Amino acid sequence: MKNRQIVLKSYPKGMPSEEDFDIQKTTVEDIPEDGVLIKTKFISIDPYMRGRMSELHQNNMTFKLDQPIEGGIVGEVVKSNTMMFRKGDIVAGFLPWKEYVVAYGWEVNKVQTRNYPSSYALSALGIAGLSAYFGITEIGKPKEGETLFVTSAAGGVGSMAGQIGKILGCHVVGVCGSDEKVRYVKEELGFDDAFNYKDVEDMEETVKKYCPEGIDVFFDNVGGPIEDAAMKHINKFARIIVCGQISHYNDEKRPQGPRVASQLISKSALMQGFMVRDYRKRFKEGVNQLVEWMAMGQIQYNENIINGFENCPKAFIGMLNGENIGKQVIKVF
Repeated sequence: MKNRQIVLKSYPKGMPSEEDFDIQKTTVEDIPEDGVLIKTKFISIDPYMRGRMSELHQNNMTFKLDQPIEGGIVGEVVKSNTMMFRKGDIVAGFLPWKEYVVAYGWEVNKVQTRNYPSSYALSALGIAGLSAYFGITEIGKPKEGETLFVTSAAGGVGSMAGQIGKILGCHVVGVCGSDEKVRYVKEELGFDDAFNYKDVEDMEETVKKYCPEGIDVFFDNVGGPIEDAAMKHINKFARIIVCGQISHYNDEKRPQGPRVASQLISKSALMQGFMVRDYRKRFKEGVNQLVEWMAMGQIQYNENIINGFENCPKAFIGMLNGENIGKQVIKVF
């Protein structure tokens, strides 16, 4: 059976290009006992993947050259050798970028998005929504009336984080990369305020202007100069949630920037990074709460869906350039 896969051809130098990827024709491998054959329906495109393409920060999570890239996938079971799944089941898992994927039953879970599209298992009810939910509730622990500052506020994670903050009673300020995105988070998502960082001359003064009472909870997806400025305005006992560092993913040298330790000490602040997989045993809890909020109309969500398996590299580069509003997703079949 004919198949296609997308592999990492070379480690990008700075911003990735389509030449760093290769679309290979291949065949579907044999299905093992306790395995399934999955027809890929949707592929998640996420900023963290750029960090896994880095020669600078190589570790056991780094993508290997000439091997399929791996990420969140939703697909349909077309053949099953396990009692766990039947033909026609919709499943999700962290799997290779292939049109048809062979996986063991324990590597995937049935998609339960209820009345929402199955692609939501990769976005609002998947890695994006759960990152926002656990980051805010477990690290941020916001109190009513506090100021929540969110970077990449119109993205898949940031848009959810801001809305969850509003539900929990925060004054929410977002940072976006265009006027259109500022309008989106304020008018459609209900953020109290937002600004376009590309129009800013003095970031410290801008943060002070939009957060005059200081920052109590900082949900950071970006790092870089925005993080540096925000850290100078954190309040006593602030909580800083480090979800991503997209401004550094294309760095060819380790970045040198302001040291924040003295600020954390003087403000008795907590700064914690996390990966959503840290909370995998509680995913069901998170999904149930997100579904409840969505059913009540308290959370709106947007997916930026691009058709065509071959467009994965282009969509990935576009996402790094901030072209998407909401979660970037590829529709394969």
